[in-house]
Amino acid sequence: MIRACLGFAIALAASAQPNPYHTVENWFKLPEGRTWGSTSSVDLDRDGNIWVADRCGANSCAGKTDAPVMQFSPGGKLLKSFGAGMFQFPHCLVVDRGGDIWIVDGHSHQVFQFNTDGKVLMTLGKAGVAGDGNDTFNQPSAVAIATNGDIFVADGHGGNTNARIVKFSKDGKFLKTWGKKGTAPGEFDTPHTLAFDSKGRLFVGDRANNRIQIFTQDGAFLDEWKQFSRPSAIYIDRNDAIYVSDSESREKEGYGHHPGWKRGIRVGSAKDGTVTAFIPDTYATPENSATSGSEGLAADGKGTIYGAEVQQKDLKKYVKP
Repeated sequence: MIRACLGFAIALAASAQPNPYHTVENWFKLPEGRTWGSTSSVDLDRDGNIWVADRCGANSCAGKTDAPVMQFSPGGKLLKSFGAGMFQFPHCLVVDRGGDIWIVDGHSHQVFQFNTDGKVLMTLGKAGVAGDGNDTFNQPSAVAIATNGDIFVADGHGGNTNARIVKFSKDGKFLKTWGKKGTAPGEFDTPHTLAFDSKGRLFVGDRANNRIQIFTQDGAFLDEWKQFSRPSAIYIDRNDAIYVSDSESREKEGYGHHPGWKRGIRVGSAKDGTVTAFIPDTYATPENSATSGSEGLAADGKGTIYGAEVQQKDLKKYVKP
């Protein structure tokens, strides 16, 4: 009972923070006749342009001819797009320090590295082959690139898929893996998102376990945080501000059950884990039991947050007035 009461107290505190942000909708311009599909990830390049991969106007790119990878200017102008016919289910997009674009395709069980013109530079995993070996994945969810170029893949998306982190060298050589399905430290249930802080610590959004786990890059467990709720996305900027989206928590029994917690975006510090702001999910109602609000996140460090939405099929901007 004491532990339950403490959990509700943490939930109330994490959702009671002020919301200093204003929501901006329809700030982008898509080509005529093009509509958003589900978007679960967004990132920024060195010039402040916004990269996003949607699911081809629907929730899957299978059989579609749309180019799902898009680059927008900060003002919302579409600068380029690529990737038509290359993906089934784009799930994560990351821009590395060199400007290359990384895409995780959860249904083809692969991770791709592209240059900004859409040329494939590297492929990890085997197309259509689900596995738990050194060169296979089973519904990977996310990828993150360390400052030395090492590649980290969050492998698994719940159910009977994998629940591990896989580490590769910058040239794609398998280095190690850690984790399995479970609730103990170093175990996972839907490792859905990855991010590094300025110290090089790896933050893993262990979504179905309602926590963030923090590791060294060799897989040593350091800490777990539950004050950011059920993490679908984690974004850490150069000043160690941390942005965490919860697109799933709900009171009802079943998937996403997380009593006392509200869906939305929590902003705080990756240094000490404090939560300083909360942007509530305006779609979160007792009747709305599906994923809603932002699932993917990026922030420019100047007061603007970008939120990629799966159910609403949208890309929101949150700004400080």
